[in-house]
Amino acid sequence: MRMINIHEAKTQLSRLVDEAAKGESFIIAKAGKPLVQVTALSAPASGEARRLGFMAGRFRTPDDFDRMGDEEIERLFGADE
Repeated sequence: MRMINIHEAKTQLSRLVDEAAKGESFIIAKAGKPLVQVTALSAPASGEARRLGFMAGRFRTPDDFDRMGDEEIERLFGADE
């Protein structure tokens, strides 16, 4: 990851933010010491678990899911009339 001196970051902030928004994260350093990492909000942090499927395996769909409530629906809407 690219390290940018704080002075350079101040003078080129707009360009650096645009690059970070496109996924090009960088580190701002002061006197050669890393201070902060700038990353786009939509970009997942390295090592971060994906959100999609986070509940996988915790629920089971009943085999009759597509027929659940058939009797009540027929009763309410008069399918036998």
